Amino acid sequence: MTSPYQGQSTAKTIFLLTSMVGWLIVGASLIYLMPAAANMLQPSELTDTWMKTLAGSGYNPMLAIAGGGATFALTVAWNALWYAKFEHSQKVTDKPN
Repeated sequence: MTSPYQGQSTAKTIFLLTSMVGWLIVGASLIYLMPAAANMLQPSELTDTWMKTLAGSGYNPMLAIAGGGATFALTVAWNALWYAKFEHSQKVTDKPN
């Protein structure tokens, strides 16, 4: 008697791990952008001091915008490709026993 659960393929495991890394980078870039976003959305003396202090140590929100934006685009494209090509073909070939 064989088990109905066959496990997940190596390709799917690699896809899930690379997708997870992509989303982690996007999340990290959003966290990195929070001081600049707070200063833009609700400027105050506190956020101004925060930005001056961060700028003195090399804070550059453009890194998060460029890196996070590029990673977001690649991750979304990679997810769309996976679901369009592999998940559809897997559903077609999977037949209940």
